Amino acid sequence: MRKNNIIYSINIEDVQNVALQEYERKLTDNELKIIAAEIGDYFDWYEIIASAIDTHIKREDKEWIL
Repeated sequence: MRKNNIIYSINIEDVQNVALQEYERKLTDNELKIIAAEIGDYFDWYEIIASAIDTHIKREDKEWIL
């Protein structure tokens, strides 16, 4: 894989679906701008990545087993 490939992303539709389920309304453009600017602060990216690696890839005697 190329090192700049995106592995995971969240789009406006994802955010609006959560808003509809949680608040029974869509967010305004201004609210979406606020969420877009702040949402990354709510993810512990390192822990998420480490957990996914640990769950799906096991290491035995310094060799990676898929």
